[in-house]
Amino acid sequence: MRQITGKLVGVIAAVSLSFAAPAALAETVMIETGTSAGLTTLIPQLLAKSLSSEGVEFRINADQTLTRSALSLGAGRIDAAIVPPPAYNAMSRGVGPYQDSADQAKEAASGLRSLFPFAGGVFHPIVWADSGIESWEDMKGKRIFIGPPAGSANQQITTLIRLASGGFEPEQDYTPVRLGWGAAIPAFQDGQVDVLVMSAPAGGAAIEQIGLQRKIRLIGVPADVLDTEEWAQQLEVTGETNATIAAGTYSGQINSDQEVAVPAYAMVFAVNETMDDDLAYMITKTYWENIDEYKKSVAELAQLPTNEPLAGNNIPLHPGAARYYQENGITIPEQLMSNQ
Repeated sequence: MRQITGKLVGVIAAVSLSFAAPAALAETVMIETGTSAGLTTLIPQLLAKSLSSEGVEFRINADQTLTRSALSLGAGRIDAAIVPPPAYNAMSRGVGPYQDSADQAKEAASGLRSLFPFAGGVFHPIVWADSGIESWEDMKGKRIFIGPPAGSANQQITTLIRLASGGFEPEQDYTPVRLGWGAAIPAFQDGQVDVLVMSAPAGGAAIEQIGLQRKIRLIGVPADVLDTEEWAQQLEVTGETNATIAAGTYSGQINSDQEVAVPAYAMVFAVNETMDDDLAYMITKTYWENIDEYKKSVAELAQLPTNEPLAGNNIPLHPGAARYYQENGITIPEQLMSNQ
């Protein structure tokens, strides 16, 4: 697979949630993203900075529940959104968080098109070092944070717990705690949650800050679980991949001498099918031509892969994006080709 390299000169030191384009503004893109402290917002911010010189303005509405953003995008109420692959999978089938409005969800899913996927981060299973919890089995009867109430992370995290623990189910074997991502860390620090399964980039500052309060332990997926067919099937359904948090990543981690095996999750930059082909092409091209400089400018982006540009994507490509990949000799899987 061809590796895409960046051409942007200079380092982006800071970004904001709104970017003003030149006076002769050509396009305004309304986009919804996840937590303002995560990659789901940082990637659009960096991209917006690059696109502003092209007369394109991103108006970013951060801290949204992305399952709902996907519905708004499919309905044409916004121009773009960061969509988790499991959310699109559930939308297209009218299940999970969309089961009460299945027909509406299926119709909305048909209006989604993708530009590119990116590595959103990894799931961090965190406990206090002095909690007595040293394995997944020790989590029985505990309160475990599993993501926002209506988010796609619920299914990813509960399945992670079930497979890693040997069968634990929510309500039956542990108490699931559903909160917004912004409330998760304070709840853990205040003792309202025993186990925090946090979504964050490997080496993220938010995780480092937790360990500065008290020593923490990260609990990885057992090796014998990683080798099972059921685990492989779960990764395929959710668009996740196997990853590790390297030894020494967090100073406050009691077991920092070990690599910790965890699932990494993908996110997809998606747009409505009605977006102009040339605009979709420009956004896609700008992202890939600047990706190396983005990675240099922000340490948390170092994990972003560039050798498999479509890995983790399950949403059909916008024709404008497909044109960019074809021009660069990148093979597009048949399931990602749209009829539009």
